Amino acid sequence: MKRLPRLTDRLTDRPDHSLVGVIRMPENLVNPFASIMRRVIWALLALFAAVMIVYIDRDGYRDVNEDGLSFLDCIYYATVSLSTTGYGDITPVSPTARLVNVLVITPLRVLFLIVLVGTTLAVLTERSRQVFKIQRWRSKVRDHVVVVGYGTKGRSAVSAVLSDGTPAEHIVVVDTDQSVLDAASSLGLVTVHGSATRSDVLRVAGVPLARAVVVATNRDDAAVLVTLTARELAPRAQIVAAVREAENVHLVRQSGANQVVVSSETAGRLLGLATQTPTVVEMVEDLITPGEGLAIAERDVETQEIGGSPRHLPDIVLGVVRDGKLYRIDHPAADALENGDRLLYVKKVTPAEED
Repeated sequence: MKRLPRLTDRLTDRPDHSLVGVIRMPENLVNPFASIMRRVIWALLALFAAVMIVYIDRDGYRDVNEDGLSFLDCIYYATVSLSTTGYGDITPVSPTARLVNVLVITPLRVLFLIVLVGTTLAVLTERSRQVFKIQRWRSKVRDHVVVVGYGTKGRSAVSAVLSDGTPAEHIVVVDTDQSVLDAASSLGLVTVHGSATRSDVLRVAGVPLARAVVVATNRDDAAVLVTLTARELAPRAQIVAAVREAENVHLVRQSGANQVVVSSETAGRLLGLATQTPTVVEMVEDLITPGEGLAIAERDVETQEIGGSPRHLPDIVLGVVRDGKLYRIDHPAADALENGDRLLYVKKVTPAEED
């Protein structure tokens, strides 16, 4: 009996060339006017070379008037020859002229056509280049960040990850809207077109080898399914999910999310604070924006700091992370630092780091 194709076979079993359009590697943007002018210049250079070759060997050509070739005749012959029009009113008759036509004029004709009719060839070249980039990326991708959903939350998450020093090529955006993927690709991000609720799409995005997955979908039910699928594929990855309603937090946590952010409640708390203490909201925004002013960061405890209190450090320490658990600065467990601890502290972003 014939085996039915499994869902995971649809993308992950495809060769790399068939993933062009699903995975899109970032491209260097080229000015369209500059590209057109470059092609025109190459075409004129090819035409000029053909004119000079024919003019130098003009005695080896014969025209219908049999009065010899002028420079204008050479331009005319080169033009109709390179464009493959070939009226036959001027023809090479000497062995030298015919040999030059075979060895020089014909290659120039091919170059001329490639330059002027380059749109189709450019598409084919772009596809080949994408295949090569996809092959290289899939063979080397490790410890990257996958962002599911490139709406308001997804864009903000990508901006924060970029500000934290992660290279753009180490961020993969998954979405079903091609227009938002085009916007992500313009920033140098790798994009995957498809629904992240499907395991084969997440496999193509490299989730099994990712260090972190950000779930920023527009619906809570989709967030639950994406988180569950991502956790199955990447048992050790850090999965952070956003939900709209607090009642869905436990579902996302049970699906495997390490951290869950309730977008509606967080926004509501900031709105409430803004009515009484607007400067507090400004400070919170400053702290959660990595590339500006003050920022919340995390670092390892240094050897000379072991055994001491985080309150005595020059940094403003907010908490201590020990064995994956966060202890606030006022917790008794945070009184003495231990080997392997990590400090959650407030750092000032210098102008060099902002650049």
